[in-house]
Amino acid sequence: MCLAVPAKIIGKSADGRTAKADFGGSIVRDVDLSLVEAEVGDYILVHAGFAIEVLNPEEAVETLRLWDELLKATT
Repeated sequence: MCLAVPAKIIGKSADGRTAKADFGGSIVRDVDLSLVEAEVGDYILVHAGFAIEVLNPEEAVETLRLWDELLKATT
């Protein structure tokens, strides 16, 4: 089973190959941007450390909200 998670780009490296991605406010990770063209402020879908798709902002925000609800329900 594969899982891809939405995140927001909050910064990019000088060469533009990687980005800092915010996964809902509590986790920030480096993400490889070699598969997509994305800018700071864009929402992306991340799988195995790679951005694989640029997302519609409204859908991304809704997905992050649902993830947050799910996580709160399990703790």
